[in-house]
Amino acid sequence: MYADDLTRPWWDALGVEAELFDIHTHVGTRDPSGFSSTFGQLTEALSGVDAGAAVFPMTEPDGYRAANDAVLDACSGRLVAFCRVAPEDDPAGEARRCVEAGAAGIKLHPASDGFALDDDRLTGVFGLAHELRLPVVVHAGAGVDAFGDALLDVLARFPGARIVLAHAGLTDLSWLSGRPVHNLFFDTSWWSPTDLVTLFGTMPPGHVLFGSDVPYSTPTWGAHATARCAQYLGLDAAQIASVLGGQARRLVDRAEPADLGPAPGRVPALDPLLERLYVYLAAGVEATKRGETPGQMIELARLCCRVRPDHPHHDVFDSVRDLLDRYEKHAPQLETDNEYAPGWDLLATAAVIARTPGPPLPKI
Repeated sequence: MYADDLTRPWWDALGVEAELFDIHTHVGTRDPSGFSSTFGQLTEALSGVDAGAAVFPMTEPDGYRAANDAVLDACSGRLVAFCRVAPEDDPAGEARRCVEAGAAGIKLHPASDGFALDDDRLTGVFGLAHELRLPVVVHAGAGVDAFGDALLDVLARFPGARIVLAHAGLTDLSWLSGRPVHNLFFDTSWWSPTDLVTLFGTMPPGHVLFGSDVPYSTPTWGAHATARCAQYLGLDAAQIASVLGGQARRLVDRAEPADLGPAPGRVPALDPLLERLYVYLAAGVEATKRGETPGQMIELARLCCRVRPDHPHHDVFDSVRDLLDRYEKHAPQLETDNEYAPGWDLLATAAVIARTPGPPLPKI
């Protein structure tokens, strides 16, 4: 899936020792976005970093009962079923049915399924999650407005529910930063390292969970971005192991979340020359996410990599240059089978590297 074989050296270089559990993966072949993932593709992608995962359906235009059953039937061992519900389809009844059949959590997608977090029809869903201490993964990225007071109300009314804002909580990260809530968690399923760095810098490590967002990314890419940003913020090995899987496992097992200490409380300033490089790389990634080529952004990024040999982050510039070489060599032969331009993850890895100097890099 995507270019995992070409980005894998950057993950390996971090030297992370942890049992990985991905809290955010999808399966389905009917999503209107054009993205799809079969169980075979998912398990192959997870095998790249030997990860377990929570699995839930992609958007299903005709409802989720059959899709939830397919997930329940297919999940065993390291794959844990989450059910997906929407307000118009007896969400509380469907959630309870699935949990009684083995589901360990719930997925809500206010954008794709067209509802608000404070929809009265979800009261029973949050009530069930509170009663049974279930994790509830909520889409909190593109396509929805900030949840604001509606989120705080859910957290206060249903303290037993473990609410997981997906995509680094993009909708609400700015005003939630530095304001931890005991039953609020975030997953890292997002491509922008600036958002991940902000998340790690302002939220306690016990409230951050690794997520990849298969098929929109891969466990290999997501694990690298998550671990590198965590190392950049100074998290220790035990905290990183919790982020990469330990805490998520506790949530799906309905155990009490572990306290991994406070947030670092600061985000290091970025070297101006690295900031220049990162801006062009991020612009290039955004273009590839729309199915376009990065165009001039590659040329500008290459120019940014021409630094003096004694620059303290010379190794970072060299590593980015290597990723740009890989992109230009391999992208013409790569395929994505979706709207992303081939090689997008090579550029996205380069953006992560540029934004997080310090953690180990592969030898070039």
